[in-house]
Amino acid sequence: MANIQITFPDGASREFPQGITALEVAKGIGPRLAAEALAAKVGDQLVDLSTKLEADGPIQFIMPSSAEGLEIFRHSSAHLLAAAVTELFPDAHPGIGPPTENGFYYDFFREKAFTEDDLQKIEAKMQELVKANLPNERVYFPKEEGLKIFEQMGEFLKCQLIQEKADPVFSAYRTGKFLDFCRGPHIPSMGRVKAFKLLSVAGAYWKGDEHSHPMQRIYGTSFFSQKDMDAFLKQIEEAKKRDHRRLGKDLDLFSIQDDAGPGLIFWHPKGGVIRREIEDWLRDELTERGYDLVFTPHAMRLHLWEISGHANFYRENMFGPMDVENDLYQLKPMNCPGHILIYKSRARSYRELPMRLAELGTVYRFERSGVMHGLMRVRGFTQDDAHIFCMPEQLESEVEACVNFAHTVLKTFGFDEYKVELSTSDPANAEHYAGTMDEWAGAEAALVNTLTRMNIPFKTIPGEAAFYGPKIDVKLVDAIGRPWQLTTVQFDFNLPRRFGLEYVGSDGHMHTPVMVHRALFGSIERFFGVLIEHYTGAFPVWLAPVQAVVLPISDKHAAYAREVFEALRHAKVRAQLDDRNEKLNARIRDAQLQKVPLMLVVGDREAQNRSVSVRRRDTGDAGSQPLDEFVGWVRQLIDTRAAKW
Repeated sequence: MANIQITFPDGASREFPQGITALEVAKGIGPRLAAEALAAKVGDQLVDLSTKLEADGPIQFIMPSSAEGLEIFRHSSAHLLAAAVTELFPDAHPGIGPPTENGFYYDFFREKAFTEDDLQKIEAKMQELVKANLPNERVYFPKEEGLKIFEQMGEFLKCQLIQEKADPVFSAYRTGKFLDFCRGPHIPSMGRVKAFKLLSVAGAYWKGDEHSHPMQRIYGTSFFSQKDMDAFLKQIEEAKKRDHRRLGKDLDLFSIQDDAGPGLIFWHPKGGVIRREIEDWLRDELTERGYDLVFTPHAMRLHLWEISGHANFYRENMFGPMDVENDLYQLKPMNCPGHILIYKSRARSYRELPMRLAELGTVYRFERSGVMHGLMRVRGFTQDDAHIFCMPEQLESEVEACVNFAHTVLKTFGFDEYKVELSTSDPANAEHYAGTMDEWAGAEAALVNTLTRMNIPFKTIPGEAAFYGPKIDVKLVDAIGRPWQLTTVQFDFNLPRRFGLEYVGSDGHMHTPVMVHRALFGSIERFFGVLIEHYTGAFPVWLAPVQAVVLPISDKHAAYAREVFEALRHAKVRAQLDDRNEKLNARIRDAQLQKVPLMLVVGDREAQNRSVSVRRRDTGDAGSQPLDEFVGWVRQLIDTRAAKW
């Protein structure tokens, strides 16, 4: 038998017999590697450890510490779930079961709904299969033969997937009695899945189509250690306390009304106060940074979206067009064409560039019912959108300014940690992107150069770019360690060309500008939801809808309480006077439940000394303070927009 040359990541190479498996190579290096490795990468291809190696080439073993390792581990955990479900409930037909950022899920079609008791039974069966250490055996079928096998099993959903996606000879995985059409790879056996937990069951639709089969989606998570899983489950419990949907109702901040339709947000007075503060801060910053504020219509001719490419690349996320006097109009899913038309409204010179147009523009996107989630995923929302038209040589400095602007947002609103990702194109799917691959390479290089020059670490995410250009995403990390997508800075060389944008250069000739799309909050609605959960509804003083409540001890202190209240109002502090005929402790408790930052108790001593007895929301009794001194302190907190106080 011939030998093959295997090269390892450190550059070393060794000869092995042709046809040796990846697992046997690992054993040849050491028993610990063989025991810990989950899969292997041969060249650029991820493979099972059972894969036979037939030619010279590089190999890298996928370990639990890697992102790829965790994804493979969780994909196998999803198969473990499906194996348990199909054994316990033969009437359940499996759909798809991918890994997710925080775990995995598997979709099933079943007439009868899964219950909490069912989840416990499934989890127990999964434990049983883990103890049996079932192997994940990869098998191959010619397409027609495989189809017949799955048809005989009655797995009509798998048959659809095979018809649509299977190669002439396709792979499947056998885990005990469960057979699944899957490209893999998977961990060698289920005995490796020690720490897992089923979390919930929710409704979904087959392939995300609400007109197709209703599915039941079982969510779970798995980790390499019980310690990591316990930390995650603790985070979930903390997240439940912070759920913006519950807090939004309890604090009377916003609502979603059935009569109006799902995914449409009603801002209540208290939520409206916070939104106004966010937007006022942003408008001031935009003015300071050389932006011009504009306003564009909510609906425009569909023709614009055909020129922009949205009607082709983004059609499934747009509401259907409206027929108006035999002309088709489109609710805008983006603000870009409107800003482009403002640029194009007259001739432009290089002396006007960069032109920075900003808008708090409401857009509308068709989100499916199964994915909408409170403020985080809606159908109508307001983007803090901006488009910067500039010369190519100005591009990197404008991108840098956008990233610096994002840093100011994070600092102002109390976020200390963030991560940066660079989303690039996928050359293997060039048809999904507008423009040439050479243009994409140049655009991506410009963003890489900017982040490198700024000494900002970033992770490259291939294939996640928008259809019109690469982008930088800034993800904040909240109080309990969860990442949230925030700022997006996108480079666009396509739309200026599609719309025929030009400027007169210093050479007197016409040139095409480049364009930067920039959103800082992402959307006001989503950012508000993140703020609610980050602060658990206990906003810093400058953002709180009610900043202070005045509490007279009894009726005889009402007159002085009114003076305190008016002094706060005169200083433009958002205050309330609670002089209800209720016990003081009950009124303090109500203020605490509404998460009012400051409670001012006034009685005989306070009236005599013109002072207030201060109770803080977080630490309780803060002692007595002269009224004028207190007002000045609160005003300073508001004026400096102190995130911590």
